[in-house]
Amino acid sequence: MHYSFFSLLQNALTGHRGWTPTWRDADPKPAYDVVIIGGGGHGLATAYYLAKEHGIRNVAVLEKGWIGSGNIGRNTTIIRSNYLLPGNIVFYELSMKLWERLEQDFNYNAMVSQRGVLNLYHSDGQRDAFARRGNSMRLHGVDAELLDREQVRTMLPFLNFDDARFPIQGGLLQKRGGTARHDAVAWGYARGASDRGVDIVQNCEVTGLIIENGHITGVETTRGPIRAKKVALSVAGNSSRVAGLAGLKLPIESHVIQAFVSEGVKPLIPNVITFGAGHFYISQSDKGGLVFGGDLDGYKSYAQRGNLPTVRDVCEGGVALMPMIGRVRILRNWGGIMDMSADGSPIIDKTPVEGLYLNAGWNYGGFKAVPAAGWCLAHLIARDELHPAAAAFRLDRFARGAVLDEKGQGPQPNLH
Repeated sequence: MHYSFFSLLQNALTGHRGWTPTWRDADPKPAYDVVIIGGGGHGLATAYYLAKEHGIRNVAVLEKGWIGSGNIGRNTTIIRSNYLLPGNIVFYELSMKLWERLEQDFNYNAMVSQRGVLNLYHSDGQRDAFARRGNSMRLHGVDAELLDREQVRTMLPFLNFDDARFPIQGGLLQKRGGTARHDAVAWGYARGASDRGVDIVQNCEVTGLIIENGHITGVETTRGPIRAKKVALSVAGNSSRVAGLAGLKLPIESHVIQAFVSEGVKPLIPNVITFGAGHFYISQSDKGGLVFGGDLDGYKSYAQRGNLPTVRDVCEGGVALMPMIGRVRILRNWGGIMDMSADGSPIIDKTPVEGLYLNAGWNYGGFKAVPAAGWCLAHLIARDELHPAAAAFRLDRFARGAVLDEKGQGPQPNLH
């Protein structure tokens, strides 16, 4: 069914009895050309672009839970392309351009809102670093604007300018950045892939990989074995676990990151704001809730929940930035499993096992990368060659010393 004003009007006049399920809840077939492990944003986007751009439709997406139960539904919905290093800028700008036409492309309301992303700075050193990043962005054709204190005050007068421990000196603004509705992104890609013949199989956990003579030939699942010519891993924080089924050890650690939503309040925050003196970022949803997050929890974990000391740390950052939100009540919080790579940048590449492809190591960039990750992984699977935008994301870069360390934190995953 094509969504439009006319389909809405038709169903309104017939008691809304003509709507069909958003996607087919398929049963697995014995064999496919491509099996994608992981029914999150990246896996669904890969299946969608395989079918739409490359004509490969005999594809299955295997999700151990339900669509939207993983990181795609456990983030703070921010989209941006304000990166420093060329290897990252090109990729995330591709993602931003795909975001800008996404709703028209897959005919679904993903609530993409380009309200702007503002990174605040609080020292001369931070200002110089942001100026360098902004210049790098503009050299690559990405919008960036360095604001001074008074420009930020005009835009966001409710921030704590006068008696803050870390006074606000200005910020780096990307006007094209913003937010998107995370679960709607999953539903839209699932619908688009399903309409093109892709099987989306829920409650189907992969328990083993079938490898014969160094070539992957299928997967073992809780719903039986499935043969496949090619298999792609797109499982975020569970990347090390699933890759381990093929005997692979990845340069990745899994950490929990928490996100929070407050009770609904009247329109307050017009864009996305990040606090430069602490790790805190915030926006406001269409329902009025403040959506915010901060640092990782202090230990490695596969649990989708966090601990109270981190809750306190995140809230302290928010109150330091804008004391007025101290009176707002938190409605709910959740945890996502972050696949933190050794240099803070992702991996999209073939593995040493023939026919097995890897999409992992997304750190804080997983949600904003959904369209480009799917686009580039689909390109890799279909053509067996890296997409130019993902050329820097090779798995062997760690062995070659060609790391892509955006933050300059060294080989400690949790610091990225």
